[in-house]
Formats: sequence, structure tokens, C-alpha cells
Amino acid sequence: MTFEQLQLAAPLLRALQEEGYTHPTPIQQKAIPIVLEGRDIIGCAQTGTGKTAAFALPILQNIARQKASDNKRHIRVLIVTPTRELAIQIDESFAAYGRHMQLSHTVIFGGVSQHAQTKALQRGVDILTATPGRLLDLCNQGFVHLNNIEIFVLDEADRMLDMGFIHDVKKLVQLLPQKRQSLFFSATMPDSIVKLANTIVNNAKFVSVQPISSTAEKINQSVYFVEAPEKRKLLVHLLKDASIRSALVFTRTKHGANKVTKMLNLAHIKAEAIHGNKSQNARQMALKNFKAGDTRVLVATDIAARGIDIDELAYVINYEVPNIPETYVHRIGRTGRAGASGIAVSFCDREERAYLKDIQKLIQMDIPEATDDTWQHAVDVPDTKVEYGRRPAPPRNDRPAESGQGDAARKSRRKKPGYRRSN
Repeated sequence: MTFEQLQLAAPLLRALQEEGYTHPTPIQQKAIPIVLEGRDIIGCAQTGTGKTAAFALPILQNIARQKASDNKRHIRVLIVTPTRELAIQIDESFAAYGRHMQLSHTVIFGGVSQHAQTKALQRGVDILTATPGRLLDLCNQGFVHLNNIEIFVLDEADRMLDMGFIHDVKKLVQLLPQKRQSLFFSATMPDSIVKLANTIVNNAKFVSVQPISSTAEKINQSVYFVEAPEKRKLLVHLLKDASIRSALVFTRTKHGANKVTKMLNLAHIKAEAIHGNKSQNARQMALKNFKAGDTRVLVATDIAARGIDIDELAYVINYEVPNIPETYVHRIGRTGRAGASGIAVSFCDREERAYLKDIQKLIQMDIPEATDDTWQHAVDVPDTKVEYGRRPAPPRNDRPAESGQGDAARKSRRKKPGYRRSN
């Protein structure tokens, strides 16, 4: 099937040709006709299968041919997604696909000043992509009005639930018009997500392109059974292979991401960390450097990594096995995207074996054990410590004395009655 057969408008087909897209993915083949008809949809497809284009393309076509009722520029499309990175990526996709259409768009998210975002909103936009917290904040301030929304998209709904945004989502739904088209997309579809979907959509069509919670067939998965202290040595050993041009390494915590990044840089492997404690500018710069090849390894937490879409990323390493099985699917979905092949390697210590068992039950396959044991003979890598909020004290001779008299002042204080030298 081709995009022409999906009855997309000429400006969209032109943009797709410029982007190098020739054939729609399975989720796009199934979802685009339904969205074009104006129907609600519940879409289940793993990451990297083209969900963004599956809703962006028909949305652009529908609102381009249906002018606003009062000919004013109100927010007509709202896309809500859990992370800043994914929100930016979606907005960039609308920019790329709609470059030949006279439609405006913008993105809002927390962690940065709202000034530029409110200025864009005041100029008027047709399509708004947002994270829940900042969106509700600007609604409360009167900068965002949702009473003209024609199409509502909730993307990565399962992660939204994991991140505790369920209450924010329910508040937002209450602000939307009853008469609207609702599109609900999720990589996994547990019962809790189905219940959430049923509060948002109306007589929706369900589409799924692969078994729920499956992993991409072209991803070569393996696991090393290794104790926690030896993970450092194994990671450095693997990344010394020059054929691995770039790798995305996952940790469970922000502190862990910082430790791994510091350790890799000490081993002369250029790495940067991306997680929620980093400023938005720092996160975007790290992602930009990784995409450009200036940084070879990006160390990320699960929340920060959602929305990272990198062409030809062939290597994902689970430095720590996730304790939520669905998270494993999301992690390794960063590679093997759009039909490409990929490699996913996991380091599993004694305490993580129960997590691995849950993952294998979810994906309905046994992850094969890696047979390479040459790393055990590699030079050990020392542990690293990351200090937060503390700066090294200046040399003692540079510390100003209270009286400004230097060593003489300190000696004079010791002679005062009641003075005790502390150990």
C-alpha cells in the first residue's frame, strides 16, 4: 500500500515525499482511514511503529478542509503526552507533515519559563501539543481555552498512568467539549488503560497491529547474568567495541544515570545523561549531541527517554533491569524502529532475576543468555561517586580569617579563654 491509496491530500503527500516516506506502516494503514472518517479510535502499537504520523496526517487533512466556524484562530486540536521530549517530537512532526499547509502549531511543557509559550498562544494556534502539568497551569491562568477543541489526542496513555498524570488527564477531559473526536494511543493496553480509554472515547474503533506488549521481531535480545559490582566492567568492555557507534543505556534512577555517565567518561567513552533533574536546555543539548554523533552514549532514565526517536539507533543496553515489565518493551523499542534491526542487551544481577522472569512472561519468550564471557578478563573499572550540592572547600591557606589577620588572627583566637580546638 502507498500513502496515495490512503486518500491523503496533495500537500501531505508532497511533505511525505520530502521526508523520504514511501509506504505507510501497519498502524498508519489501519488508523488513518478511521481518523479521516472522524471516528474515535483506540490504537495499540509498540513504540517505533509510526503512531505519530498515524494521527498527525489525518488530523492535518481534516482541520485544513474544515475551517473554524468563526474564522478565528482558536486551538482546534489538542495533543497531550507525558514528557517534554515527546511533546517536542510530536510538534516537530506536525511541522514537517504540515509544512505546505497554512496551519499554526506550538508546544508547551514545564521546566522552562512560560513567557515564550504564552506569547505563541496569544498569537493564536490551530494545533497545541502539551504536557499535562503545564497545560493545566496555563488553563488556570487563562492563557489556554479548550472550549473550541475539535480533536483530542491522548498519546502514550500507559506512561501517563505510570507517571501519575491520571488525575490531571481527568481534569483536562472535563474542560473539553462533549462533541469532539478523541484519539487514544498506547503501547500497552492493561485493564487500567482500557478503563481510562472508556472515559474519553465514544464508540471508538480499536486497532492493534501486533500482539499487546510484544517486542519488535527484528530486535536481537540477550541477557548477561552479572552481579551488580561487575556491571561497570561489562559495560565498558562492550562499549570499547568501535563498531557500536552509538548506544542508549538505561538506568532506573537519576543518580544511577549520573554515576554511569561519570564512569564512562573516566573510561574515555564520551557519554551524557538525560533525566528529570536536568534542565530542559541541558536535556535538549544532550539529545542533540547524541543525534549528531558528538556524544557516543546517552544514559537515560525511563521517563526522560520516552519520546527519543533516533534514526538507526542499533544498540540499547539495560544497565539495570526495569521492575515494571512493560517498561522493558518501551526501552528496547528505542531500537529496531521503522522496520530496522536492533540489538538489546540486559545486565541482570541476582536481585533482578524476578524482574526478568516477569518480563519474559509478558513478552512470551525467553531472552537468550549472552555467550560472550571475555569481559570477565577485562580490567576492572573503579566505582564512582557523584556529589550533589557540595563544592570542594578551598585550600586552608586561602580561607579568609574572621578578623582579616590570617594565621596571626587564628593563633590569637586560640589564646582566648574558653577556646577549644575541635578534632
